[in-house]
Amino acid sequence: MEEQSKILIIGATGYLGFHLAQASCNYSHPTFALIRNSTFSSPHKLDKLRALSDAGVKFIEGSLDDEASLVEAVNQVDVVICAVSSKQVLEQKPLIRIIKQSGPIKRFIPSEFGLDPDKVQILNMDYDFYSRKAEIRRLVEAEGIPYTIVSCNFFTSYLLPSLVQPGMKSPPRDKVTIFGDGNTKGVFVKVDDVAAFTISAVDDPRTLNKVVHLRPEGNVYSLNELVEIWESKIGKKLEKNYVSEEELLKKIEETPYPENMEFIFVYSAFIKGDQIYFDMEASNGVDGSKLYPQLKHTTISEFLDTLL
Repeated sequence: MEEQSKILIIGATGYLGFHLAQASCNYSHPTFALIRNSTFSSPHKLDKLRALSDAGVKFIEGSLDDEASLVEAVNQVDVVICAVSSKQVLEQKPLIRIIKQSGPIKRFIPSEFGLDPDKVQILNMDYDFYSRKAEIRRLVEAEGIPYTIVSCNFFTSYLLPSLVQPGMKSPPRDKVTIFGDGNTKGVFVKVDDVAAFTISAVDDPRTLNKVVHLRPEGNVYSLNELVEIWESKIGKKLEKNYVSEEELLKKIEETPYPENMEFIFVYSAFIKGDQIYFDMEASNGVDGSKLYPQLKHTTISEFLDTLL
């Protein structure tokens, strides 16, 4: 049996990074995490650090702005996965340079996750949210670094807890707003499922220099379908208010940044269809759900059960 690749997680105490580190250990990969010195004294991070340590993660003190620590970390592993926040995406540039110089890295998974930045049709209105990710992708390609991109679309923790009602924290019980005609489909995947798909892909030759798109069965629905599922669970019909594309664009324009970002993402997914309008395999991509049918995942219906 081939030895499991050693994996470095950057951002391991973050939302996705924590699950990536746990999944890496669950799949028996020797797992390392680059941890800032200040994190070890953060009361909010201590539980995560303990959980990661108990799972077998080895800590390397350092950060993306400490090149010596990056060299030390990269030289110990075969695969590097970065899961920093969207605001930190461009901070991956020194890491990419070091990966290029180090030579033996078998795979780099940059911090994209979410929608494919090469496919979104809102680049003029997203405050560079996606263009920063595309810039890093182009740099990785230009440097000839072996990569895998994971395009998981929305996490179930984003927008779905409100049934795609921007500004709300829980699903509606009386009235619901539907954007557009409500027939364009969006994709939601639970964060620990994204982590499992990602770790499954790190040593897979089928995912080398490919985008792994996630559209699992039971996780792709239109707003009309989401409302129907929710209505069946609460045993009640909701009063529906339809907001046209023009009205949504006006709302985006009138709402200050960053409060308008939820509306922008709704426009992208449920009006423009940015998560589903393209064929995955025709765009240098692969369907992660088909590659790993053995992976059990939480469906949207199962997630909505937790909100009852």
